[in-house]
Amino acid sequence: MANDLTFSITRTRFDEDYSPADSSRLTTNFANLARGEHRQQNLRSALAMIDRRCNDLAVGDPSGDRYRTELDIVSVTAHFVDGSEDGEFPLLEMLDVAILDQHTGERHQGILGNNFSSYLRDYDFAVLLPSLDKSAGLPSDFGHLHGQLFQRFLESDAFRSNFDLEPVVCISVSTSQTYRQSEYVHPVLGAEYLHEHSSLTDDYFGRMGMQVRYFMPAGGKAPLAFYTRGDLVSDYSDLALIGTISTMETFQRIYRPEIYNANTAAPSTYRPSLAHTDYSTPDVSYDREERSRLAVTQGRYTEEHLVKPHRALLERWAAAGAAVPSL
Repeated sequence: MANDLTFSITRTRFDEDYSPADSSRLTTNFANLARGEHRQQNLRSALAMIDRRCNDLAVGDPSGDRYRTELDIVSVTAHFVDGSEDGEFPLLEMLDVAILDQHTGERHQGILGNNFSSYLRDYDFAVLLPSLDKSAGLPSDFGHLHGQLFQRFLESDAFRSNFDLEPVVCISVSTSQTYRQSEYVHPVLGAEYLHEHSSLTDDYFGRMGMQVRYFMPAGGKAPLAFYTRGDLVSDYSDLALIGTISTMETFQRIYRPEIYNANTAAPSTYRPSLAHTDYSTPDVSYDREERSRLAVTQGRYTEEHLVKPHRALLERWAAAGAAVPSL
């Protein structure tokens, strides 16, 4: 696996002039915002929301405009050799965050990982999973190949030459679990919540070497799920965590306003619901149903262009660390 797989990285600035490339994974939140009649206003509004939240969390700034976030879309392409054929496939996309101190001019590097997206994950959840006989339980190796490729990327020269910190993937809490607030409160991440049991999402990220913790930052409406291979509370600076929270909380307010733009904050015992009606709608256009449809489309694309033509190679990669999954 080490000799027949390499990675390359490209960066695209995510600002009010951003327009998705043809190769961009369109189910990502940032790509959905940047299409349609109101694309530029959507982007301006979302970026302003991120900056406001960043300054809200950065206590000690009476002006409220000291910090400005800068976001790059990091696109990862896998390059491989399959027999006599050179191949490549768009593997991952994530946001990389930097925070600019407009008082001092200093630029602080944030954390990679927001809006984590993957064509192969689309295949796993939108194509493979619905085809399985779940009455017999999921295969024990579900998500193994995706996890292998993700961790292989983190061990690559492409990652190590561009990033110093482990990624943090921040996503919404699940509507199928109840969360209970613990006594621990982090100065930036906020109140920690504990979940009932491990979920399919937890197991899938576990294949990527990641563990989850749940926190509701001060001023937030609901806990966020933070997945990382490192130590969330000690490996990252406060300002780096603020960049991650302000970015992902904003996207969740747009994507799931019933939960993250609710008019009241989550109580100490909390079960999220998309049927919740007491919430405010952000002034940003977003098509949630289209996003779900595109996941199927892009899962089928992965099946056609990666899984089927390169099945034997993928099985060799997967077998490098565990039993071969059924693709």
